[in-house]
Amino acid sequence: MEFGLTQEQKQIREEVRKFAENEVKPVASEYDRKEKYPHEVIDKAADMGLLGARIPIEYGGAGYSTLETMIISEELFAADPGIGLCLVSTSFGTENITEYGTDEQKEKFLEPVARGEMISGAAISEPHAGSDVSSISTTAEKDGDEWVINGNKMWITNGTVADYVVALCETDPDAAGRYNGFSQIIIETDRDGFDADKITGKLGIRASDTAELIFDDVRVPEENLVGTRGAGFLQQMQFFDATRTGVAAQGVGIARGAAERALEYAEEREQFGQSIGEFQAIQHKLSDMFTKIEAARLLTLKSAWAVENDADANLTKLASMAKEYGSRIAVDVANEALQIHGGAGYVDDFDVERFYRDAKITQIYEGTTEIQKNIIARELQGKGMA
Repeated sequence: MEFGLTQEQKQIREEVRKFAENEVKPVASEYDRKEKYPHEVIDKAADMGLLGARIPIEYGGAGYSTLETMIISEELFAADPGIGLCLVSTSFGTENITEYGTDEQKEKFLEPVARGEMISGAAISEPHAGSDVSSISTTAEKDGDEWVINGNKMWITNGTVADYVVALCETDPDAAGRYNGFSQIIIETDRDGFDADKITGKLGIRASDTAELIFDDVRVPEENLVGTRGAGFLQQMQFFDATRTGVAAQGVGIARGAAERALEYAEEREQFGQSIGEFQAIQHKLSDMFTKIEAARLLTLKSAWAVENDADANLTKLASMAKEYGSRIAVDVANEALQIHGGAGYVDDFDVERFYRDAKITQIYEGTTEIQKNIIARELQGKGMA
């Protein structure tokens, strides 16, 4: 059993950590306060080849494994969760094109994202269909050699900055079976009838762009269909093992970033003639925090390895466990880190205030905590997806 990273993986970690320290940390607070998308940081990341980690090498990406993208996510989120999400999400939706798209789609939509010339998005959730994905009502109807899309999507990452989104639409309302009437369609955001309304006032990840999308008779060519018509729902579900493992890595990064800042503060802050880090109560908090982080990291590493090796028949259960626990310790550790800062942690002079706000989203997106527990229980009972 191996617990160490390869030399290449260590190099990836060091390069990303250096970029995060030099380019992300110094500007994180500014982008958070202004709720501003960090185009400048994205451009620098593109110049360094840090975008398109999962995009295959033949289409300009790095071709990294789930494990390597987990390493990248942890480093970026430890520096700042908001900008970290922006950096890892420039290629949202491309996974489906990579797996199911035509060669023409891959050349047209993957290569520009890998070069940093395009930003993609995945449009799934709707105002009345969040956890219950099969209840979406956005429709795509064939009209000659075009798809005509109507409906709207909610809480879409990159909604106002994306050049295209891969949208889950109902294409076959009369299809037999609950999950068989949906398809994934690429929708360029410069099409007539497309509109995006930015959502502001978020608790956290304020640098990340979040929007409601509106499709009003948006027309796209039939070749924008990704994969098989009617198989879009099952296509999308196939990627949740990897994406939920990714959120687990985000949680580990958030927790580590908060804990490291708390440790530094505990060593500097003095009360009663000594640093507060010398008090046993603070030492116990720090001990628990870093132990939880290590446990979450190992669970996430195991899930990431299983995604690539397909060696664990319980991969879905493992991914949900990693996501649930990683997001939980992100919230728990950020809470303790703020407590260690005391009153100083309650204002935005210190990063820990931002980490405390940012941590909560990991328990919501890519499947809520409650959904993850449902999946774990379902897999334990061997019931599978009904």
